Amino acid sequence: MATTTTGKLDVEVKVKSDANKFWKSIRDSATIFPKVCSDLYKNVEILEGDGHSVGSVRVVNFAEGSPVVKSAKEKIEEFDEAKKKVAYSVIGGDMMQYYKTFKATLEVIPEGEGSIVKWICEFEKASEEVPDPNLIRDLAAKNFQEIDAYLLAA
Repeated sequence: MATTTTGKLDVEVKVKSDANKFWKSIRDSATIFPKVCSDLYKNVEILEGDGHSVGSVRVVNFAEGSPVVKSAKEKIEEFDEAKKKVAYSVIGGDMMQYYKTFKATLEVIPEGEGSIVKWICEFEKASEEVPDPNLIRDLAAKNFQEIDAYLLAA
């Protein structure tokens, strides 16, 4: 039986922050993520563009304690202010040793006074031995919870 090297993972995180507020922090992730989630991110360097509009390229450097992956070079593929949706592909960094392709989409959906943050990734592994990016999905979920806590305390 042939094992597949492509796949898709998703997670939905319910947050208490209002959708506009949460989306703003996602849009400003280059500043917010390392500040709020310093246990996950060392810094985010913007190489091209403003860091969030289509075509922008940034390098995400993960914190010292980050398991396996230390950096990922990301290119913004889609940015929809009205839908509060952004999609990016990983185009460089040591993450490419494990995944030939990795594209993630993030969407903030208003729900009541809070929101639902939806994160989906589609990937192709470099080899069959590479595990599914469950760890990355779990880190994304943790990240959203930490940002929510930060916004609520602000």
